[in-house]
Amino acid sequence: MSEAHCSTPDGEPLSASLHRDRKAAKAVWGSALGYAMDGFDFLILGFILSAISLDLHLSPAQGASLVTATLVGAVVGGVLFGMLADRLGRVRVLTWTIILFAVFTGLSALARGYWDLLFYRTVAGLGLGGEFGIGMALVAEAIPANWRARASSYVGLGWQMGVLAAALLTPVLLPIIGWRGMFVVGVAPALVASFIRRSVHEPEVFLKHARTGRKENPLSLLVKDRETTKLSLGMIILCSVQNFGYYGVMIWLPNYLANRFGFGLTKSAMWTAVTIAGMAAGIFVFGHIADRIGRRPAFFAYMTGAAALVLIYSRLSDPTALLVTGAVMGFFVNGMLGGYGALISELFPTAARATAQNVLFNIGRAIGGFGPLVVGLVAGAYGFETAIALLALLYVLDLLALLLLIPERRGAELA
Repeated sequence: MSEAHCSTPDGEPLSASLHRDRKAAKAVWGSALGYAMDGFDFLILGFILSAISLDLHLSPAQGASLVTATLVGAVVGGVLFGMLADRLGRVRVLTWTIILFAVFTGLSALARGYWDLLFYRTVAGLGLGGEFGIGMALVAEAIPANWRARASSYVGLGWQMGVLAAALLTPVLLPIIGWRGMFVVGVAPALVASFIRRSVHEPEVFLKHARTGRKENPLSLLVKDRETTKLSLGMIILCSVQNFGYYGVMIWLPNYLANRFGFGLTKSAMWTAVTIAGMAAGIFVFGHIADRIGRRPAFFAYMTGAAALVLIYSRLSDPTALLVTGAVMGFFVNGMLGGYGALISELFPTAARATAQNVLFNIGRAIGGFGPLVVGLVAGAYGFETAIALLALLYVLDLLALLLLIPERRGAELA
């Protein structure tokens, strides 16, 4: 389905367009479901880490390393599966990543100690890293240009729905089925992979490239000249700050709330759920803004809002105010998530699109994975307000990278 054949009037709702174009709809929903399963499993790990550490007698460093191992695996998987998707096809490789992720999440339930669990989480991370970028590339190539950011936001919303489900279900299920049972639940993505493999088709943009394009090393295309290298550097900065802020908020702040205000698992889950609701609203609105007035204005508004909100948040002490403001902060801090899929797709060619999505975003994810550690260390040494101020400074860096390195490509035809 080429963009020339699927462009539609701006006034038509995206839902109507997807209803009319079943292939595009399956690409969007298949990618969103896969990303939802990833988000569900990743946040479950954060919630059940204490139970795992207690049962397997893990030190705090060993417990934290399970999260790090998942993120390290995601970086490696992003590079590997992104390149494979640019060579072999989006749908086929996306299916592989989801199955790999599901199988090794299930195997985590059988872990007898630290080392085998570390191995399972690392390999599961390979699938986690591969899924995001391939799904974003698939959607960008299947959707008309004037809905590209909104469709990418739908995929981003998939992650938030998975995280929200984990926040709501873990307090209920964990006392009943234990941490091993929670990992068994993580096998569910295998069903999503089956749906994708049977129902979703390769975009015409990719098929045309596969028939006529030259076989090139996708990684080399990310730095093929000075201008492209600037684009890659700019996106690495944007993705790093995005992930640093997200993991700093979602992984570290629940622990902070528990220690300072005595939030138990249920209250922490409530805070997480409200914050995620704000994030989901932010992602949805971002897609509309980016498609209507441009990528750069949308990112600029959200980055500015994120910097202001984290500073406001650092001054609060009332638990109710923290709960409400957390939702507003989440709106800006993670609302940009869906925009990266559209932006990266428009900046890089079909021959390297999935590689660019996976490599650039997962480098950012690897750097951002240090967010909870850095925020925690700074908070311990200099106080919570200083740690949050650090996040605000990072958004200033984000703004500079956007203004100096990233051009506007709204509505651009995919190269």
